[in-house]
Amino acid sequence: MPRLRTKLIAFMGLFLAPLPTADAFGPTPNPVQQSAESRLMAEFARFATLTDGTVGIAVRDLGTGETLAYNGDTLFPMASTYKVAVAGKILSLLDAGSLSLDETAPRLGRPLPIRTLLEMSLIQSDNEATDALVARAGGPRAVNDWVRSIGVKNLRIDSNTRDLLARAKIAGIGFGDEAAMESGLSAAQRDARDMPNIGFSQDPRDTATPRAMDDLLAAIRLGKALRPQTTAIILSIMERCRTGKDRLRAMLPPGTRIAHKTGTLNGLGNDVGIITLPDGRLFAITVFVMKDYKGHVLRDRIMAEAARAAYDYFLFAPDRHTA
Repeated sequence: MPRLRTKLIAFMGLFLAPLPTADAFGPTPNPVQQSAESRLMAEFARFATLTDGTVGIAVRDLGTGETLAYNGDTLFPMASTYKVAVAGKILSLLDAGSLSLDETAPRLGRPLPIRTLLEMSLIQSDNEATDALVARAGGPRAVNDWVRSIGVKNLRIDSNTRDLLARAKIAGIGFGDEAAMESGLSAAQRDARDMPNIGFSQDPRDTATPRAMDDLLAAIRLGKALRPQTTAIILSIMERCRTGKDRLRAMLPPGTRIAHKTGTLNGLGNDVGIITLPDGRLFAITVFVMKDYKGHVLRDRIMAEAARAAYDYFLFAPDRHTA
């Protein structure tokens, strides 16, 4: 009987013991930070209502790794944003000593230095220059293999630009560069042709999730994909990007440093990049918009609004420490 009483007391002691505090499961998030995150996510959701299509946004503090995403795991056609991966693969060959920036590759039959082709691809989004680089890299599969080798998943490269555009079936648009697609037509002409190809948007080839694109940007900027010298080369070229003036950079404070790459197809607009805050901190941002019938002006506004909201969040939100 005494043994039974001892067991009963021990059982009741366990039953009545206080539950573990939240600290026992790890620190609790700062309530002010939670509120700021909620406001940013609400803003992302509001921006998405501007389109009748689908919006994907992912932002990441490159110092802390903090990531917030809206439709962050949805696949979107990359369009010309895939050119970041092409440039990365080319520069990895430079790191390996198997390529020189001064060697030439043919664009429309005219040999041009690899350095020039990189600049044409990333600054002007020139498609012929990009495909010369894809060929020199060993083809789309070689670029895709490099992306996998640096640990990026959910981002796949299946085509060069010519084949990608053939699948997208861009009515009335020749095989030129993205700058021509953005400015070569009047607003009325462009909007009349700017209808999405839903089948293309649902094709898993040449797609990425917003989180995966941020993974690629982070791997490059943090030196996990390329050596310091080649990392500096790709970022310096992306900082001179001429396309997408109404996209990510449009609402940022004057002089804000941004290295980015745009992508444009019918009913689709993308912009991805790395933004530097005034105190030197960095964040990656990816904004994808697809299946949109409302036109490029609204798509551009979504990208601009998202970039400014993320900029303000990372700049002004309180310390991301836990309580």
